[in-house]
Amino acid sequence: MSAPSLRPYQHQAVSRVVEHFRESDDPAVVVLPTGSGKSLVIAELARLARGRVLVLAHVRELVEQNHAKYLAYGLEADLFSAGLGRKESERQVVFGSVQSVVNSLARFEAHDEWGAFTLLVIDECHRIPPPASDDARQSKAPSSYHRVIAHLRKHNPRLKVLGLTATPYRLGQGFIYHRHHHGMVRGEAESFFQDCVFEQPLRLMVKQGYLVAPKRVDAALYAEDGRQTRYDFSRLVPGRDGGFEEAELNRVVQGHRATPGIIAEVVEQARERCGVMIFAATVTHAEEIVGYLPAEQAALIVGSTPTKERERLIAAFKAREIKYLVNVAVLTTGFDAPHVDLIAILRPTESVSLYQQIVGRGLRLSPGKEDCLILDYAGNPWDLYAPEVGEPRPDSDAEPVQVECPACGHANLFWGKRDGDLVIEHHGRRCQGLVEDADGHRHQCDFRYRFKVCDQCGAENDIAARACHQCGERMVDPDDKLKAALRLKEAKVLRVSGMQLQSVLNGRGLPRLKVTYHDEDGATLDEWFALETPAQRRAFTLAFLRYHLRAPGSDWQPRSADEVIADEHRLKAPDFVVGRKVGRYWQIRDKLFDYAGRYRKADG
Repeated sequence: MSAPSLRPYQHQAVSRVVEHFRESDDPAVVVLPTGSGKSLVIAELARLARGRVLVLAHVRELVEQNHAKYLAYGLEADLFSAGLGRKESERQVVFGSVQSVVNSLARFEAHDEWGAFTLLVIDECHRIPPPASDDARQSKAPSSYHRVIAHLRKHNPRLKVLGLTATPYRLGQGFIYHRHHHGMVRGEAESFFQDCVFEQPLRLMVKQGYLVAPKRVDAALYAEDGRQTRYDFSRLVPGRDGGFEEAELNRVVQGHRATPGIIAEVVEQARERCGVMIFAATVTHAEEIVGYLPAEQAALIVGSTPTKERERLIAAFKAREIKYLVNVAVLTTGFDAPHVDLIAILRPTESVSLYQQIVGRGLRLSPGKEDCLILDYAGNPWDLYAPEVGEPRPDSDAEPVQVECPACGHANLFWGKRDGDLVIEHHGRRCQGLVEDADGHRHQCDFRYRFKVCDQCGAENDIAARACHQCGERMVDPDDKLKAALRLKEAKVLRVSGMQLQSVLNGRGLPRLKVTYHDEDGATLDEWFALETPAQRRAFTLAFLRYHLRAPGSDWQPRSADEVIADEHRLKAPDFVVGRKVGRYWQIRDKLFDYAGRYRKADG
């Protein structure tokens, strides 16, 4: 039997993985959109591997799918999945479910013929939690994935670990890997996966014709008299795990008058469509939705649906015996029905990751299928094509903005705001670029957009740092600074409620920039800057602009007080200002930005 034919990007992904593991034992990630053929990449890597290979997935549908692609090569492999009724682990290549494998670790030790496992492949690897801290390890057992990894490494310390996913980020964590092959830092240095060695963007997949285009419609409904007749999820607050509580969701959707109209519109839009998936907010909501659909054409799958019944309904849907499949977050991964060409989203999605998983159900190619209609009735803010920032969106009108590093030139991606093409605000802390040192080693660029200065050595540190990265001295806590200043007789502490800029002539008739900070009680502190000479402007940049810019790191270089005042919207006030009396005058000694301590902010 001839081997399946790989697409060009699949060949690239395999080559990058092989190249990476020839040079490194660091765990790596491949990012491929839903529907791009991860199973074929896995099969090719397993075929090329010289030692033993274990391929893990979290649901049996994925285990079975990955196993089938490998068999298409005419090769044999074992299955280890209680859900599939098979527990084999003797061949060179084993496909298993993580739940079954972790409960039978003794079956995955060195083999008399094949030796220890040399490659572990994890499908949907974004499900792996980050490595626990020392404190967390004492109170929380390792995850199933980490237990399997630790067991295999015990028998082979140089085990290669590869993860594949369409969505390389976790809610509350951000990116699951540290470095990207395009030369940027994405996640923390402590991330389990160190390198993303290949990524195929969704937009490119659509452009090259490997996936159909998602045709998204913000389908919020309004009555003719202006009354809102859609679901309003805007007041929901995610729980500790980042998800929404079922009781809170039910308060919004249960018995809502919008539901009959929404489903009637879905049915109307589906007249010329082949397969429709509807994602409901809760089980109660899903049951109500099914009641408004044509009974002979609709089915419901929830978490409690018995396995055999679920298999029967999915088979009927794939065979097009039923047209509408309603579910509650159970068909977001491991489900493949290429004829799906309409997806209705009637629930808020907590993250772009989940949103991409949902929409990805409808992007696979199918004969006669030109696009997939996405009807979003929940006002989800995610843009499928927008690059992922990796941090929670700070506010509803923030968007991904590109910010060039003044030190290394790297084009960073942060949440921010624009005024036309001009970035007037961003929330970046440190440049994400990777730079090479004299020895050819790559490390993260040192430039920081936001920082706090070590009082001992003057080094710039992350705003959340507890110890200086350069001298190791403990960073003074902002609350301790404020407490110490409040105890001094010759000190003034302002909880800043406003900042005023003025152009004022000095005694020689030359303009100066006067910056006045005031609190809610009218107390003030001033500072003055001259901007006539290049040296004065450089001093102004270092002493003022570097800290006050809403978009730090920009190349804005005002040449006069009037220019600063004209673009005052680009500046932000500090949360606190500390002044000391020197003779008859007050001098500003300290400013606190991005304050998150126990003293209330002035505008809080």
